[in-house]
Amino acid sequence: MIDMRAGDSVDMEKIDKAVKTLYKQNYFEDVWIEEVGEGALVVHVKEKPVIAKIDLVGISDSDKDEINKLIGIKKGEVYDVERAEASKLKIIKFYEDKGYFDTVVESKTTPLREKLSISLDFVINRGENVVIKKVTLCGSKALNYNDVEPNIANKSEEWLPWMWGFNDGKLRTSDIEHDSARIKDTYMQKGYLDCDVSQPFLKTYLDSYTADLVYNVNEGEQYKVGTIGIEIPEGFIDVQAVIAEMNLQNGKVFNVSKLRKDMTLIETKVADQGYAFVKVSPDVKNDKENHIANITYRVMPGEKVYINNVRISGNSRTIDRVVRREIYLANGDMYSRTDVDDTKKALKRTGYFEDVEIKEERISKDRMDIVVNVKEASTGSIGGGIGYGSSDGLLLSASVSDGNIFGSGLRAGIDVERSDSELNGAISLANPRLFDSVYSLSGKIYGADNSYYYYDQKKYGINVVLGRKIARNWGVSLGYIIEQGKLSNLTNELQEYKGQLWTDETTIKSSVVPGISFNNTDDYYLPRSGIAASSSLEIAGLGGDEKFMSSVNKFATYYGLQDLIDYDLILRYKAQFKYLAINSADEKYSYGEKYYMGGIRTVRGYESNSLSPKLPGKDILIGGNTMLVNTVEASFPLVERLKMRGAIFFDYGMIGEDNLDIKRGGTGVALEWISPLGPIGLVFSQPVMDETGDKKASFEFTIGQKF
Repeated sequence: MIDMRAGDSVDMEKIDKAVKTLYKQNYFEDVWIEEVGEGALVVHVKEKPVIAKIDLVGISDSDKDEINKLIGIKKGEVYDVERAEASKLKIIKFYEDKGYFDTVVESKTTPLREKLSISLDFVINRGENVVIKKVTLCGSKALNYNDVEPNIANKSEEWLPWMWGFNDGKLRTSDIEHDSARIKDTYMQKGYLDCDVSQPFLKTYLDSYTADLVYNVNEGEQYKVGTIGIEIPEGFIDVQAVIAEMNLQNGKVFNVSKLRKDMTLIETKVADQGYAFVKVSPDVKNDKENHIANITYRVMPGEKVYINNVRISGNSRTIDRVVRREIYLANGDMYSRTDVDDTKKALKRTGYFEDVEIKEERISKDRMDIVVNVKEASTGSIGGGIGYGSSDGLLLSASVSDGNIFGSGLRAGIDVERSDSELNGAISLANPRLFDSVYSLSGKIYGADNSYYYYDQKKYGINVVLGRKIARNWGVSLGYIIEQGKLSNLTNELQEYKGQLWTDETTIKSSVVPGISFNNTDDYYLPRSGIAASSSLEIAGLGGDEKFMSSVNKFATYYGLQDLIDYDLILRYKAQFKYLAINSADEKYSYGEKYYMGGIRTVRGYESNSLSPKLPGKDILIGGNTMLVNTVEASFPLVERLKMRGAIFFDYGMIGEDNLDIKRGGTGVALEWISPLGPIGLVFSQPVMDETGDKKASFEFTIGQKF
């Protein structure tokens, strides 16, 4: 390194160069070379100590984890004063980006082991948060602060800033330069293509650690969409059909977010034919005189692409084949954008993964690798709860479950629930993809001990269901139920009414349950599009005592109006139809098989299960054989950042024994909140078409149910 050897002549330039070379290695505090005799040189070095320990003093553990990653100094490295000073500046910048100013950082070293190593401490006195009191848009007329607030990072402080969901107003300096572009994008979503937004003027009051933000806005005029065209080689897509599907149409207000959606629509249409690297470039020509935006999408399909390999990463627990069976593309397949999107959705629906990222790596002009990177989720849980339901009283629950046992995809659970009137328990095990096929198999052992108004019921049973996926959104199933039931403590009136069609004796039910389902909704808890429907038919009488048929049919459709009216209004229609069939006089069924209406799951405004046919001349419910319930809802945003919505609804239900002669309605409003604890629904209802003697309920709530 020093380029000097025994036998060389003594050269002062070489000596100087050697000293500099050694010093540049950053291992030594000092270096000098001494001539101790004729031609005898001694190289003297004073080594820098090694960092044996790094400690961050005066901050939280969560901040320590982040700062340790960015300071650029690690244990075992040689201590350098300049690098320590640079680390101090990085710590100060870290807190400034979080909105803390006047942070003071001191570095202290403590010698260890005869000064061969040191302990390096950064003593941090975190500064104060600068809170934004006001954000002003100078020159704005069409929009105001509330319109841009959801899109910007630096927001003004709100009432109760310490509470979850409210803006704390903390200044985030790293986002200031980007907020102007975010405000401009908001204007462009409203059609203001000529809008210009200045960089913000920040006025800070360090005596109170508060600040005001001011943006100068030149809105310009609002543009509407003029002509729309697609330039693409012939034969790839039906241009007019694709234009008809677009969000932006002639005469509508221009919206840059809808423009991006239309670009994605064109890309998907072409990419589904194998052209993975298709490029869509929008050319928007502004007619400034008439304030019309004429749009031309120029499409360059590129080469047709095939899958070379599908690689999976990140699955430290889940077995590769469990991931691979949800992937709709395989080696040698032609690329399809829809298949990629459906793969991501299918993997997220399993519940095994917290996040799924799919990367497309091009390896040649016509070949690509698909890289599926998953982030494992915690699928095991032990839970318990205590609560109160307006219909069921005090509720206690406990559960142990794992949705991905040993990474195999198997699901198992033990659940117990206890309320004022019910005790239910179940042990279940399910394999959603039996032998990695399109078949599923599940089983459940359950028991119940329930006390109702006019009788008590105990039942114990086993339910086994074999299912098959017949398309991406379709499934069929066949279940078998073997159940022992017993009714007791019937009131005198029920004892007198008891006929040969139903029994309170101990009975055995043996039934098969074929079913079919369809679901293409876009979200589990709060769908904005799609249909969810299912139909099942329970046929009892394959042995056992009970003989009947029971059909349960459910349908729900969701339609979001965001793209049509630029407002997040969701329309819902839900229906359920149940029918209990007795074909001959010698057939019988358990009294507990009959249907009841009322409550949050059927017709709101009435107590749960309080509507059904009654004993002639008496106020005793005996249940119905047929029930049809319809619900119409309109859900609208209340506080978007809190994921809180409101809804108005109308329920209309009919129930009876031989015909639907009992009709009731209910209407009201609901509060829908996707809270950190799960979805919570508060329902305020009023009965419609009610009659004397009906048991009414004006308030109900749910936790954990979809809207």
